[in-house]
Amino acid sequence: MRRTLIALSLAAAPVAMLAACAPTTQGMGDISGYDMAASRATIADVTMSPDTSYLSAEERQVVNLLIEASGYMDEIYLRQRGGDLPALREEIARLGNPAMLEMFDLHYGPWDTIADNQPFYGTGDWPEGAGFYPADLTRAEFDAYLAAHPDQRDALMSPYTVVKRQGDGFVAVPYSQEYAEFLQPAAALLRQASQITTNPSLKRFLSLRADSFLSDDYFESEMAWMDLTDTPIEVAIGPYEVYTDRLYGTKTAFESFVTLKNPEESAALDRYVGYLRDMEGNLPIDPQYHNFARGFESPIAVADQIHGGGDNVPGVQTIAFNLPNDERVREAKGAKKVILSNVLGAKFDRILDPIADVVLAQEQAALVSRRYMQLFTLFHELSHSLGPGTITVDGQETTVNAQLREQYSALEESKADVMGIYNLLYMMERGELPASEKSELLATYVAGLFRSMRFGIEEAHGKGAAAQYGYLLDYGAYAWDADKGHYVIDEDKLVSGLTQLLRTELMLQATGDYAGTIAFFDKYAHLDEHAKAAIAGMDTIPVDIRPIYPDEV
Repeated sequence: MRRTLIALSLAAAPVAMLAACAPTTQGMGDISGYDMAASRATIADVTMSPDTSYLSAEERQVVNLLIEASGYMDEIYLRQRGGDLPALREEIARLGNPAMLEMFDLHYGPWDTIADNQPFYGTGDWPEGAGFYPADLTRAEFDAYLAAHPDQRDALMSPYTVVKRQGDGFVAVPYSQEYAEFLQPAAALLRQASQITTNPSLKRFLSLRADSFLSDDYFESEMAWMDLTDTPIEVAIGPYEVYTDRLYGTKTAFESFVTLKNPEESAALDRYVGYLRDMEGNLPIDPQYHNFARGFESPIAVADQIHGGGDNVPGVQTIAFNLPNDERVREAKGAKKVILSNVLGAKFDRILDPIADVVLAQEQAALVSRRYMQLFTLFHELSHSLGPGTITVDGQETTVNAQLREQYSALEESKADVMGIYNLLYMMERGELPASEKSELLATYVAGLFRSMRFGIEEAHGKGAAAQYGYLLDYGAYAWDADKGHYVIDEDKLVSGLTQLLRTELMLQATGDYAGTIAFFDKYAHLDEHAKAAIAGMDTIPVDIRPIYPDEV
């Protein structure tokens, strides 16, 4: 997701470890007709120059230590990604760090690779389980082993362990042990930062997160992160998302977001949080499935990103995040939504606005706006905090994630998209947003589907967008104008179709319907000839941006 300097200690890394280091770009995948190879050169470099003039000397020290700690998240994530050495070198070349590339070639010899600084999109040859499981492990083999050894299930399926073969069985290695050479110095940097800052909430979070790196217990530090106040420094660092684990969707990848909060813009969006409970009650499912157990605090931060690390560096550039993912924290406090304003703005200007001109009729394309891209992004993140979380299946308490396994991420991303639009329309009904801007909202949403699908429909967000596209196309929410070569939106059908789609996706989650979720994606997550033609017509539009961040402030 972001560029960063990585001092990769290849000299000390065994070949077996490096063979499990090849990062992908979160499974971009083939989109059946779109020439992804040709698009590799269409990544727009954007120099990010966030305003840091208001930081105190103390805050600058803290931020620079967090930037340094982010480098260790890079090193861990390279090992978590999994794959072969040629693919690893391709990714190192794409990161644009000549020193790291030279070190790789020194120890392992040159590999044929794409040109420096070109993105590597595709699922590659790495295993579905990335570097979290043995490369040859199949789901069938592991399911059978777990069934025969239920006493090992919790450890082997923990979000914070790596699975390895041991004799005829398997052993769970805690992250704190597997990545000790990186987590220990990262923890030391966080402790140093905690001793410098005079902000009590930031001091507490950094200290507890340092402890978490060495104990694999992240609960207390996640709770402390939710309580950050009175500081411009908004940092998320640690193991969070499960997109990289395409085998079971349970292992978390290390990443970091170092951002500076804009208090005025954040406050302007805070009013929507007060409607979260009403939004939950307004979901189009039976009341028995509404989830009022989750906390509804959900603080909002609009921030400029100034650095990133790990899973936040390669691949599709994140424009917002919604954390933590721990259901215990969500039920106690909700989740925090952070909008990365500078990244979002660059994507609108370079990508979404030009895509609208290709996809939509001229009068509808003119309605696409940065304002509704930002509001949709916010409500997408808010919607991750709504709907089923902890559920009961066959009399047993479980979670949606546990039941849907590798299908969870794509369905959750799709649900958050659809629910985000549904809730924005609800805000218009409530008078919180002008109903006269509905056309602007809907046009921005449809153009955004193509921005997501363009990355490939194997990645969670792209797959979720493709399912929305297919379902709503069948519903008649938009139609292809063959004479003019673009889509025309039927707003009434789009609004009613979104309601039906949201109900369908929520019930798949509420019932933990794994087979039904597979069938849902098999039916709808496809691109027809018109979608392929529209995407092929975007060859002059950047596929994504490459933010270039400062190495220190």
